[in-house]
Amino acid sequence: MLSAARGYQKSLRIRCDTESVSEAIVASGKKTFGANAGLAWVLILGGITGWVGAFALTLERLHLAAAPAAKLSCDLASFISCKSVMLSHQAKLFGFPNPLIGLSAFMFPIAVGVAILAGAKFPRWFWNTFMVGITAGFVFVIWLAHEAIFDIGALCPYCMVAWAGMIPMFWHLLLFLTGEDIIPVPIKTIGFFEAIRGWAWVFTLVTELALIAIIAVKFWSQWQRLFGLA
Repeated sequence: MLSAARGYQKSLRIRCDTESVSEAIVASGKKTFGANAGLAWVLILGGITGWVGAFALTLERLHLAAAPAAKLSCDLASFISCKSVMLSHQAKLFGFPNPLIGLSAFMFPIAVGVAILAGAKFPRWFWNTFMVGITAGFVFVIWLAHEAIFDIGALCPYCMVAWAGMIPMFWHLLLFLTGEDIIPVPIKTIGFFEAIRGWAWVFTLVTELALIAIIAVKFWSQWQRLFGLA
């Protein structure tokens, strides 16, 4: 405990030394950064989970295109229906089915995770670019969740599988990069990011519980009818 405190104080002194920080930033231009196996497995499993969700949605979309009147395997109730979501304009944000984005995008974290396990290290620009991509995916997932819950009024089971893969990847990568100072943070917030660097699962759980709570409240009457409570 004492050695950890001394290590943190030393890190804080180095970061607060503006001259040393400036030299470190210049030197880090060619420096590469590795990651631990924990982050690698989060990226691999999160990417696989998201890819499976996107793949299932793609199959169902092809099924729907071939037979527009068909009932899909994920149409479980009036408000739990992939078909209702697929027929919305939000399902083609860029003019083509959203699952096609997931089929390609979720391959990247899988590849990065495998590379980390193989001992690969990446330069700062790579990590920052990767974070931008993961953040874009996280924002996209939150937007899709909002549209499904509040606008479309239906839940897509396979979509939620993709959401479940995206959320932990975002929080684990963000806290790793800020904790390792790969993403520079203001000096006043260094202590905060050092303190929460191991809390990725907490942020993941809070985000997912918030979504579950919103879904439970928004569709409360439908849940009651589905389970025969009303």
